[in-house]
Amino acid sequence: MAADSYSRACAQLLETVISIAQEAGERILSIYEGDFGIVHKPDESPVTEADLAAHHIIIDRLKALTPELPVLSEESATIPYGERARWRCYWLVDPLDGTREFIKRNGEFTVNIALIDEHRPVLGIVHAPVTGVSYYASRGSGAFKRAAGGETYQIHARHIVEKPMIAVSRARCNPRQQRLLDNIGPHETIAVGSSLKSCLVAEGKADLYARLGPTSEWDTAAAQCIVEQAGGHITDTQMRPLRYNTRPTLLNPDFFVFGAEWRDWSRHL
Repeated sequence: MAADSYSRACAQLLETVISIAQEAGERILSIYEGDFGIVHKPDESPVTEADLAAHHIIIDRLKALTPELPVLSEESATIPYGERARWRCYWLVDPLDGTREFIKRNGEFTVNIALIDEHRPVLGIVHAPVTGVSYYASRGSGAFKRAAGGETYQIHARHIVEKPMIAVSRARCNPRQQRLLDNIGPHETIAVGSSLKSCLVAEGKADLYARLGPTSEWDTAAAQCIVEQAGGHITDTQMRPLRYNTRPTLLNPDFFVFGAEWRDWSRHL
């Protein structure tokens, strides 16, 4: 299959990629339930045996599934931009999103796999190993949530912002995030880790997740596909949709995740 046909065929790829995420999640759980070592990258972010084990499973399975497509993973992020810039279609993977949550053993971590075509996510899976829940979507086919037992239903972002508004945040906000939350008016806050924050917006359980701090492209790509196919939005603070592999850096700009009702959240900064 030619690379330019993958985005058209992504609905057919979904079930296989979901099973890859689940397999990686099972391996993560086998390590989660025992003792594991922790090392730190040069930027001081932690990495564990589970990150690397999930990385190898996903890379091997995706290369077997789509040998023509490159794979960019958090654990293989040293590929030069000169090489990446030639990619039109590729896989973008966070094998364990929420390593700090994994280390804390709070269950709030995920496996994220996205297919990027022309700088946009066209397929996304966010799998939560502890609960067994998978969120997934492909362009033009809607967004779905699948329980551990297999029960599946379509999800939709909210059209009307609830009163009080429900905002999703990290357990501790930085001053800029706290200022924005203060400016939006009465609200309730849900604290949760990893890409699960964006998935709460996608399934209509929250109105806003504002991330005003460093993240990388593999942190958001899969969730962005799910949010957008559920009718919601992920934009930078100039209210433009996030794009991928457009710059030498793999860091995201600050961003908003919000539901189907369009609002200029930047005015609250």
